[in-house]
Amino acid sequence: MRHGRTAWNADLRFQGHTDIPLDDEGRAQATALGTLLAGEPIAAAVSSDLSRASETARIVLGARALPLRLDPDWRELRFGDWEGLTWPQIVAANPQLDAAKATSVRTYAPAGGESFTDLCARVARAAERIASEVGEDGVALVATHAGPLHALLHVLLGEQNAPTVRFLTASVTRFRRVEGVWQLAKLNETALERS
Repeated sequence: MRHGRTAWNADLRFQGHTDIPLDDEGRAQATALGTLLAGEPIAAAVSSDLSRASETARIVLGARALPLRLDPDWRELRFGDWEGLTWPQIVAANPQLDAAKATSVRTYAPAGGESFTDLCARVARAAERIASEVGEDGVALVATHAGPLHALLHVLLGEQNAPTVRFLTASVTRFRRVEGVWQLAKLNETALERS
């Protein structure tokens, strides 16, 4: 799942590894997501170690007697010099970028940041760890960010099969593994869809 909203999400600022907490709306989104997932038989829970993701996970897990493991491999793409900036500010400082492609993370690597290829490598490691922990029939809750979710689509489904999507805050994307093959079961589901 993607974490709930932060003040920087509301301002359309690139967050990356900057540790921005949930805002009140983000906490409300996480609470609604907890209600949506209340009946899920979660066997293991892991989160990015950034507070916006880990707080979302803790709210969603609620009173479940399930430990939350923090894993920095689930962090957002490191945006380096771009963190805290909006896309128009980034383009103003880097005029070679196409202003229409703010979400084309595969096409750029910010100064002091990391590439999409690097992100895919760490997300692949993290996904294998949690999948091994719960097995093919177990349910794992992963609290992360939009970048790692894009990487997960790329890693599990292949570049040609990864859908183009803008991940909503506090949304759930479900994968299942059947006989070793990953499938996309649900994309970008929010609690509002079920209310």
